[in-house]
Amino acid sequence: MAFHDICFPASLSFGALGGPERRVEIVTLANGHEERNAPWSQSRRRYDAGLGLRSLDDLHDLLAFFEARGGQLHGFRWKDWADHKSCAPSATPGPLDQPIGQGDGTTRDFQLRKAYASGGTTHWRPITHPVASTLRVAVAGTERHDWTLDGGRVTFATAPVAGTAVTAGFEFDVPVRFDNDAIRVQVSNFQAGEVPSVPVIEVRA
Repeated sequence: MAFHDICFPASLSFGALGGPERRVEIVTLANGHEERNAPWSQSRRRYDAGLGLRSLDDLHDLLAFFEARGGQLHGFRWKDWADHKSCAPSATPGPLDQPIGQGDGTTRDFQLRKAYASGGTTHWRPITHPVASTLRVAVAGTERHDWTLDGGRVTFATAPVAGTAVTAGFEFDVPVRFDNDAIRVQVSNFQAGEVPSVPVIEVRA
């Protein structure tokens, strides 16, 4: 499967239903206690793009996008309006938003990531598809511009000094594909308010 570095129309993803899901295997023991195991280290996100359709023109754009991706064949970018920034949704990403590593005087490559913290527990999500034009990076609190971006990895021209904090701020997309090889819609029903189901699922990239 190839990945097309193009974003699903943001006007259509706005209003879509979806979010992260976890896989947890639960076994209930004879004494009533449970054993729980999580085989996935990261969540996998699902969305329904059909809920973002508001007009026949929207449907036209969806069909064109679907055909150009070959149905489920090629992946693409998806903007999750509920979670697409390194900061709060109402804020603007800044270079101090997320810690992505610490300098050791040798390492030049740092993976972008986002922290999800609650109740003393923090989960780190690797960010593989940042929006390049929004990325800002700092070392020891000072913004740097001597870096390049490859996927979700930042590479500095010179390695950050040992002990210095490396931070970044950015917007990002979710790599996804269509989760169905068919889109079925009846125009009369669509005009009456019935929307088609267009499932989209995150891919590991």
